[in-house]
Amino acid sequence: MIDSAMAFGLILATAVLPAVLASCMASGGSGATADDRAGKAREPVQHVYKSVGKHRLVLKVYVPADAAPGDARPAIVFFFGGGFVGGRLTQFDPHCRYLAGRGMVAVAAEYRVKERHGSTPVDSCIDGRAAVRWLRGHAADLGIDPRRIAAGGGSAGGTVAAMARLMDEKPPEGEPQISARPDALVLFNPAVVYAPIDDRELRPEERLELYVQRWQRSGILDISAWHHVTSDAPPTLIHHGDKDAICPIETVRLFEKKMKAHGVRCELKVYEGQGHGFFNAGRAGGTYYRRTLAATDRFLASLGYLEGEPTIGDPADGDR
Repeated sequence: MIDSAMAFGLILATAVLPAVLASCMASGGSGATADDRAGKAREPVQHVYKSVGKHRLVLKVYVPADAAPGDARPAIVFFFGGGFVGGRLTQFDPHCRYLAGRGMVAVAAEYRVKERHGSTPVDSCIDGRAAVRWLRGHAADLGIDPRRIAAGGGSAGGTVAAMARLMDEKPPEGEPQISARPDALVLFNPAVVYAPIDDRELRPEERLELYVQRWQRSGILDISAWHHVTSDAPPTLIHHGDKDAICPIETVRLFEKKMKAHGVRCELKVYEGQGHGFFNAGRAGGTYYRRTLAATDRFLASLGYLEGEPTIGDPADGDR
């Protein structure tokens, strides 16, 4: 049965209409077109997955137009970027529409950030785990296969996605006693190193000073994905620009190396000349949005989450 939060979301939902990808853009406008979809996605339905004080955190759930009761489709949940300070729930809407058009259930997740909730990065990661638990707990109602839930995110959102898998502590009281661990990860210029490695600080000095000013050092290891990699980590795809000044390419190379040392599949695709946020739909006319999404499509297909070739334009993935 759908709980009261889900019922509330259904009441608020708009009528089911054909999705128009260009109407749901990332900041700066979308470079995507309606031709980039394999099929159609229904308009998203919002569900409240968690309440913290007066704040109600929502999930925007996109389902394929041909979804039917009893489905058990793979799913992916995306977490927006914004340095744990801000960010927009709409950032990954184009990705969600495309992947729902390809046959998955795709979700854009809200989580607490400093400017809206007075929260810390640890709070953000706790919310990420709660979002995955909620989806898995409501899988039957949403037409999701609970054994095939991927998580993705950009920058700080990549941290949230990664730590949902790498820090599956006991669920807080009041939350379902269900695993929060996604079965695969798709990370876009993620922040995967927050603490020193072998006594070496890898973050740019100005970024380190900013983080210390914002958060002190409380809980820093609890959001540093590199420090929590084990052989139980999931298959992972990372998109990263080699000119990223916020999350240096060295950090993700070290993450990839550690994952592989533990026998975990980790694919790092490096995009030459690209800086932070290059993958967003509104950047460079959508070129890298298309390339990263086509590569994401192929990665998910290799896991059995999608079938066939990517339908998004310009399928070259730009990796080396």
